[in-house]
Amino acid sequence: MSAIYILWLRELKRYIRSRVQIIASLGQPMLYLLALGFGLGPVFQRAGNGSYVQFIAPGVIGMSILFMCIFSGISILWDRQFGFLKETLVAPVSRMQIMLGRTLGSATVATFQGILVLIVCLIAGFRPHSWAALPQAFIFMAMVAITFASLGTAFGSVIKDMQGFPIIMNFMVLPMFFLSGALYPLAHLPAVLTAITHIDPLTYGIDGLRGSLIGAWHFSFALDLAVMVTIATAFMSLGAYLFSKIQL
Repeated sequence: MSAIYILWLRELKRYIRSRVQIIASLGQPMLYLLALGFGLGPVFQRAGNGSYVQFIAPGVIGMSILFMCIFSGISILWDRQFGFLKETLVAPVSRMQIMLGRTLGSATVATFQGILVLIVCLIAGFRPHSWAALPQAFIFMAMVAITFASLGTAFGSVIKDMQGFPIIMNFMVLPMFFLSGALYPLAHLPAVLTAITHIDPLTYGIDGLRGSLIGAWHFSFALDLAVMVTIATAFMSLGAYLFSKIQL
């Protein structure tokens, strides 16, 4: 357990000490929130769907967590490049503990990032339908973070090309984000698009966040949570397996 804690703490310290990263990582969510939230707000309102800022804020929070988690996998490549990963793997601890420490650290950082974006959304005018529902929203933030931090670890374990990693991740992440319903309602979509959104794991995390924060569920709390727990377990198992096979 001490190895897991040390690696978890390392991820937190590395994030907290990088003020540039903290500030810069808020740029993209703010762009989506302000440019789309206020730019498309009148169109969304005329369609009788209420405030677009209210609708898009949970999607922006989920987006910030997703991007932070997936690209945390590149830290494995940096550690491989500079020799830290080799020193970690030869330590008298199991690779499972190393993987768990890194993944949980990345998930914690991403959850904290989501909370910062939530604060930015509150400043921009977003208001949850019930403050008592915030703990429920934090649960979905954590589930999204654990799910995609595990996926980032899995990809970081098999990809060795430092230049190719961001390209591959963008190829995976952007469709996952745009097809999750983060920017538009999932109701009344074409049949093909509906089927695709239903197999997107981020869809259930975004729906859980939106339902918790503004009370607009497409599925249900029980279904969203069950799917996220199942996918998090599957991705964690995949990440652990691939990390155990990592070659230096």
